[in-house]
Amino acid sequence: MHRISEVMKMNIEETSLKTVKQAIQNQKSFFKNGHTRPISSRKETLQTLYRMIKDHEEDIIHALQMDLNKSEMETYATEIGILLEEIRFVLKQIDEWAEPKKVKVAKTHIGSKSYSVPEPYGVTLIISPWNYPFQLALAPVIGAIAAGNTAIIKPSELTVHTSRLLERIISARFDGHVLKVIEGGVETTGHLLDQPFDYIFFTGSVPVGKVVMEAASKRLIPVTLELGGKSPCIVDETADIALAAKRIAFGKVTNAGQTCIAPDYLFLHKSIKEQFITEFKNAVVTFYGPEPLKNDKYGRIINERHFDRIASYLDDGEILLGGKLDRTFLKMEPTLMTPRDHSVPVMQEEIFGPVFPVLEYENLEEVIDYVTERPKPLALYLFTNNEATEAAITGNISYGGGCINDTLMHIVTPYLPFGGVGESGMGSYHGESSFSTFSHYKSVMKQTNKFDMSFRYPNGKFGMQLIKKLLK
Repeated sequence: MHRISEVMKMNIEETSLKTVKQAIQNQKSFFKNGHTRPISSRKETLQTLYRMIKDHEEDIIHALQMDLNKSEMETYATEIGILLEEIRFVLKQIDEWAEPKKVKVAKTHIGSKSYSVPEPYGVTLIISPWNYPFQLALAPVIGAIAAGNTAIIKPSELTVHTSRLLERIISARFDGHVLKVIEGGVETTGHLLDQPFDYIFFTGSVPVGKVVMEAASKRLIPVTLELGGKSPCIVDETADIALAAKRIAFGKVTNAGQTCIAPDYLFLHKSIKEQFITEFKNAVVTFYGPEPLKNDKYGRIINERHFDRIASYLDDGEILLGGKLDRTFLKMEPTLMTPRDHSVPVMQEEIFGPVFPVLEYENLEEVIDYVTERPKPLALYLFTNNEATEAAITGNISYGGGCINDTLMHIVTPYLPFGGVGESGMGSYHGESSFSTFSHYKSVMKQTNKFDMSFRYPNGKFGMQLIKKLLK
């Protein structure tokens, strides 16, 4: 493990406005000249990206170990492997996705042909977060490139080693015309948001998401916002408690809880509460041993500010399990707690750490009312073997996505779109959804010249009668 003082020695310098403008101009010229439109060119770029990731696996593992103390297995599963699988999937499907889609002809348009043609927006901006700094920087890029765009990536300045690595390995493989990394902090982000991008894709917090959307609105730039919020996890009395506790612990402690779709608070049916707590403890011990703070495979909190913020939640109620802290290495135990009431900060703010508030319930309506009275969550997890309970939750609660009897795994499949709703975000990506997000679907109708519908013109005979008949 690395002491926080060792990790924080590196700093990211701001990028000048002149450099930012030049990078965008280079990409706009490159896009205007049509270099990204051929499918063969898009495939070549994606294949280069794939080889880059494969060739630098050890460097990626090291950078994330320095930034977040991620284990080799966790880094490969959540940062490397998921990207490689996404690229392979896109390469297999891109030809079909990029084809113009023929659509039905309305009876008022007999003789014509209609198509929906996907076309790229142009130069895109990808602003990525610090919690999965490699994967969330490049996952949107896959869709942007597949759709025929160029991309500028702004990595998080909080994960210094990963940001530096991204800049180094991308600049070595790409000349900047199709893909470029621009490093920096708040000042650099401000420079970027003031530029005429064709699309902006942001992953991060709700407050910063609002800033991004406000900046984009000034130029009417379309945006995708992947945000967060308080994602509930519900366990009823019919669930397999031991398995549920294991899967929930996995979802909560992966990356030390610093996951936008991590379960944020837990609703347990009153009859299984004590059993669940015991099984959750067993799961944590199985994962990291009796002293997680001493396990090298257990991640750390990103910085001192976030560590202190999460640690302050421990004062918001009674600790049921865990609660130990190590400020030297910015690590805290997986912790279950009972909040004092619903108004305390741990129940109002997105936790983004391994602290887990536990609520109990008897009637499912209590859970539905509680969740629906609050902002729509990015994720929801339900553990049950009762189909009526499943139908009641999925049918009455709006949320971005989630799982029945699991956590996190809905984000892994390329066949499911991933995104938020309401305050948890707008737009989606992964698989075909990524291609769609970064494509404008242009409507094209090709009219026949073999005959003409004269009744549509102002002087057409029986025009009104025919139009009423066709449009009734």
